[in-house]
Amino acid sequence: MKDLKHLKRVLLKLSGEALAGEKKTGFDEATVREVASQVKEVSDAGVQVAIVIGGGNFWRGRTSDTMDRTKADQIGMLATVMNCIYVADMFRQEGMRTKVYTPFSCGAFTELFARDEAVSELEKGTVAFFAGGTGHPYFSTDTATALRAIEIEADAILLAKAIDGVYDSDPKLNPKAVKYDEISLEEVLDKKLGVIDLTATILCLENKMPLMIFGLNEENGIARALGGQFNGTIVTV
Repeated sequence: MKDLKHLKRVLLKLSGEALAGEKKTGFDEATVREVASQVKEVSDAGVQVAIVIGGGNFWRGRTSDTMDRTKADQIGMLATVMNCIYVADMFRQEGMRTKVYTPFSCGAFTELFARDEAVSELEKGTVAFFAGGTGHPYFSTDTATALRAIEIEADAILLAKAIDGVYDSDPKLNPKAVKYDEISLEEVLDKKLGVIDLTATILCLENKMPLMIFGLNEENGIARALGGQFNGTIVTV
């Protein structure tokens, strides 16, 4: 993997639940503004940043045994659109230029995703938000993250989670869980660690897309990660 200080284009995946803060649902404005401040710092330093946001702060349709999966996933896609519109506006208030892309038409709310147009905007310093997942049911935002990162030829995927890295077991359930500083995607698969879903893992493996996993709640975590002071887990390919 490249020296972290030399990453020029990254795709940052934000957990919807993490953006909700302690409320666990909706948005925590202070958390979102802190993320915006950190992204502005790395963007001003010349790093091109694209963002995918999960929808778990609004919708967890897969927990239902009664709702049609396709409809549940469609609601989840719309939850990610709401998240991206909100966070993009917070970014604009911090002085950044942003664009929200979706794989389906949302009227005047977003722009239809086109790879070349998105890359052109990234090269101009625009923070590009990729909302709406892949546009199809049965694919998670993990898969959308891997797909978009590969399409825009990102140097790495940054996963900002409620947990600060990859552990050999769930640290919430096992206080003796061991954190990995570095682990390969093959090991993640073999040990069934579930860092990202299987489809996304295979995409990253086949296209040699590394991941950096860290805690969103870590002080200045995003800026520190790209500044070479990374304290999370690097997942190599």
